[in-house]
Amino acid sequence: MSAAFGKCFDPSGARYGIPTYPWKFAPDDHQLATRRQLRARGLRPGGQPIAAQVMRINRRSGTVRVAYLYRIDLALPVRPMTSRKWGALALAMLARRTCPTCQITYSYCMPRSLGCCVLCAYPEGTA
Repeated sequence: MSAAFGKCFDPSGARYGIPTYPWKFAPDDHQLATRRQLRARGLRPGGQPIAAQVMRINRRSGTVRVAYLYRIDLALPVRPMTSRKWGALALAMLARRTCPTCQITYSYCMPRSLGCCVLCAYPEGTA
């Protein structure tokens, strides 16, 4: 057993306050799921407390990655999208596709690293 495995294995919750398992070693009884797994089933946590967590320690940098687990039996169905939410989402995506410098709307989202379209970021061209 590695040291990283030992730091992440706390099924009783004595060290971290909630049951903690190493990455890919969570109990396989299909009672717990992450937010993404709940969403894939059409569910949401619905305000329930965190039931457990899955932890991973990067050996190079020492940073800790945590994924919280929720009980599936307490999860609620996802709220349906209203027409106002669809409209707000469409406007947000339009803003992400519109260059703030030249005001041209592209078929792709602007790179966040540039802050504008490629033509405005590099006006002299590469050729």
